[in-house]
Amino acid sequence: MHSSVRQVRRHVIRLISFSVAAAAVAAGTAAAPATAAVDAGPVNAAGSTVYSITDRVARQIATMLPADAGLLTAAAGRPVALSSGTGNAALDEAVRLADRAVLAAKGLPAGGTPLLQLRLAHPDMRTALAKGAAPVVAAAPTDDKVTAATAYDLHGGVVTLDAATLPQRPVFVVDVDTSKALPMGLNVIETTLGARGITGAQPAAGTTSGYWATQVRSVRLSDDKEPWIKGGAEIFGIAGGFGLDGHVKVNTVTMPYLDHDGTTYYPNQLIVHFSAYRYNLADFVMMEDDGDTNYLSLALALTSALLTIIDQGFYIPLVNAILNAMPGSWWTDDPDYVDSWYTLATSSGGRFNGAAANGWMDLAPYWVAPL
Repeated sequence: MHSSVRQVRRHVIRLISFSVAAAAVAAGTAAAPATAAVDAGPVNAAGSTVYSITDRVARQIATMLPADAGLLTAAAGRPVALSSGTGNAALDEAVRLADRAVLAAKGLPAGGTPLLQLRLAHPDMRTALAKGAAPVVAAAPTDDKVTAATAYDLHGGVVTLDAATLPQRPVFVVDVDTSKALPMGLNVIETTLGARGITGAQPAAGTTSGYWATQVRSVRLSDDKEPWIKGGAEIFGIAGGFGLDGHVKVNTVTMPYLDHDGTTYYPNQLIVHFSAYRYNLADFVMMEDDGDTNYLSLALALTSALLTIIDQGFYIPLVNAILNAMPGSWWTDDPDYVDSWYTLATSSGGRFNGAAANGWMDLAPYWVAPL
């Protein structure tokens, strides 16, 4: 998603290299039936991308489940959490270990909600399934520039799919349920930054007067023909400004409705609250969890970058600091950055194009009255 953003990045911003070692999760070996050619060897989350983990699970599902398995039947109707059981004990153990590895790879707590799910790539494929067409299983790639996707048939054979053309044969996709990952991830960000006093730009307790906020009346992102195998993205925002104490304050905002490019949404959502800012200005950076976002890396990077910014007695835009804090890999294959908006004021109203020219928001001042 957002290929135009990548071009802007190359010319507009010089990256600051940042790397954070994710917590390693040692995963044991899941035994497979003797008839199944399945590599269920150890998975180390610190050295594995989310795609490498989900690709392994996709191959295991293809080789360990029959075409009429209840799991596939259920997933044809709606996405199914793989942690709910697959009907194969060895596969269930492999999924359990893979879920642990995904949590670690995304910088989420080890005891967090399992994230792996299985879904039919497109509703139109149900007709082929009903006619008995043999399905294949693939992992959703985390690179939106991919031109081909690797899938596995029910004998373990490799099938190459054109990422630009929806195939006629049914395709089941293993990926991360980002609707579950996002709330956990934003909690990691808020908790990590809060421990250093960077979050907390919220109305003070006992406030009796109202305050101004920025409302999104409508929003739209550019359409860049995302591969069919990818599901809808989970969008979130980072609003930043200077708190009343003169230190940088940021807060995260979920935007769960904004999951398709080329579509205009009308959320009437408040994205910036000026009640606890020293100035009447704030910045807003829009990001997405495309399945591979490491929230702990982002939180630690933001902490390192934002703690160095000191109030000079006038407003300093924070977008560049936030963008420079992002790990370098996010600017290559991973489209976690969407767009950014500088110096939104309490009086900001009308259409505002993003700095990366990847979207726009229609904004309006909104008075939040006290109860």
